[in-house]
Amino acid sequence: MTEMILANATLVLPTEVLTGSIVMRQGKIAAIDQGCAVPPGAVDCEGDLVTPGLIELHTDNLERHIEPRPRVNWPHRAAIVAHDGELASTGITTVFDALRVGSVVSTAKANYGEYARALANEILDLRAEGALRISHFLHLRAEICSETLVAEMAKFGPDDRIGIVSLMDHTPGERQFRDLSKLRDYICGKQGLSEAEFLEHVARQRGLRDRVGALHEATAVAEARRYGATLASHDDTTAPQVAVSAAHGAHFAEFPTTVEAAQACHAHGIKVMVGAPNLIRGGSHSGNVAAIDLARADLLDIVSSDYVPSSLLAAALMLGDLWGDMARGFAAVTAAPADATGLSDRGRMLVGARADVIRVSTRHSAAVLRGAWVQGKCVA
Repeated sequence: MTEMILANATLVLPTEVLTGSIVMRQGKIAAIDQGCAVPPGAVDCEGDLVTPGLIELHTDNLERHIEPRPRVNWPHRAAIVAHDGELASTGITTVFDALRVGSVVSTAKANYGEYARALANEILDLRAEGALRISHFLHLRAEICSETLVAEMAKFGPDDRIGIVSLMDHTPGERQFRDLSKLRDYICGKQGLSEAEFLEHVARQRGLRDRVGALHEATAVAEARRYGATLASHDDTTAPQVAVSAAHGAHFAEFPTTVEAAQACHAHGIKVMVGAPNLIRGGSHSGNVAAIDLARADLLDIVSSDYVPSSLLAAALMLGDLWGDMARGFAAVTAAPADATGLSDRGRMLVGARADVIRVSTRHSAAVLRGAWVQGKCVA
C-alpha cells in the first residue's frame, strides 16, 4: 500500500494530545487532521494512542540474543534478525545497537576479546539486504580500561552509521563501581573469579586506567568527531566528572549515578538519560540514584530500555502519568533521543516527518502494541 490512514486515534503530538487521524504516504506523514471521523479505507483505531515510533539509544539486547546462555554463541545473523524483530514488537522503530570497543586480551580468565567490527559488518550487511524491519545505527561503547581501544576504533569510519560514541570508564572504585562489593558480586558471579583473582582484576584495571586512560579518552573523543557521531558520557557520579564530560563535548549523559551528577549535567546543558528498568522498578539494581527521583526533580530528559526492550513504552506511559502530560512522557523516548543524536527527520508527529509510527492500546492491564510502521511500512 502506498497510503495508510489511521483514524479516530488519540494522537500524541509534540506538545498536545488530541483525537484525530494521520495519513502516511510514500514513507512520510502526509497529513494530520483533528476529529473522530473514519474516512473510507482508513483503519479505525477506536481511540488507541498513535505516537511517533520509539527511539532507543542504548540497548544490550543484542548481546542476549548472541549469547542466550553462558558460553553459548548463537549464529550472529539469526540473532540480529531476532533482536530486530523483538524491538519492532515493542514499538521501537529506531535503534542504536551498542557494541563494545576496547578489549582485554592479556589474561587467561578475566579477559574479553574484540568483536565489534565483525558484528557491525553483519548488522550493516543485513540492513543493506533489506532484512531488518527497523532503522539501525551503531553505538560504540569505548571502554577506557582496556588494552586495544585505539586499534579497534581505527577500524571504523564515517560510512559505518555510527551515531553515538560513549565513554565507558569501568575503573574499579569509580563511577558505577564505586562500591567494590557490588563489582565483586557482578564480576565474580559472571566470570567465576576467586577472591584472589578478583583482587588481581581490580589491581590490573586500575593500572590500565593509570597507564592508558588519558590516551583512550582523547582517542575516543577524536574518533567520535571523525565518525560524525554524538559523544555521550556514561555513569558520571560527581560534578567534576561532568565538567570533564562537558569539556569533551558530550551531548547527553547515560545513567548518571547521583543527583549531584544529574544537576551538574543540566548546568552544563547536557541531557540526562536514565534506564527504563530503573524507572519502572522504582530504583537502581546497583544502588545508584532512582530514576523516579530524577523525574520528579525535572532532571530526566531521555529514557533508554537498557536491557528490557518492552520497558521503553511502559516508561513513556509512566512518565506521562507522573508529569500529567502524555506528550512530554512520550517525548522522552521519541523527540528527545532524536534531538540528542541529530535525527531531525523523526521523533515527532509532524507533516513531512518519516512515517515511523506506532499504535498502542491502553484499555488493558498492560499496554498492548497494535501496530508499528517504519517509513509507512507495517513491521509489527
